[in-house]
Amino acid sequence: MTKADSDALELPIDGVLDLHTFAPREVASVVDEYLWACLQKGILDVRIIHGKGKGMLRRTVHSRLLKNPDVLEYHLDDGPSGWGSTLVRLNFQKS
Repeated sequence: MTKADSDALELPIDGVLDLHTFAPREVASVVDEYLWACLQKGILDVRIIHGKGKGMLRRTVHSRLLKNPDVLEYHLDDGPSGWGSTLVRLNFQKS
């Protein structure tokens, strides 16, 4: 086992992805992989927590969502977290 393998973070695939623990350079790939994992489990409604801050992570997340063909729609969460998270609806297509 390499150091990279031992440092890998195991995320629960439950429809909620909190990006606060990831470096900004990792966010795009984490979002893509997490959405793919949700689809594999049949989870179609996903909440991505990116925080409010200056909006850098939000813009990165929204950019990835725009490019992902499995995303039906997304919008900022209008709940108590305000614009610190994005709600995503995935399109499950059986092949």
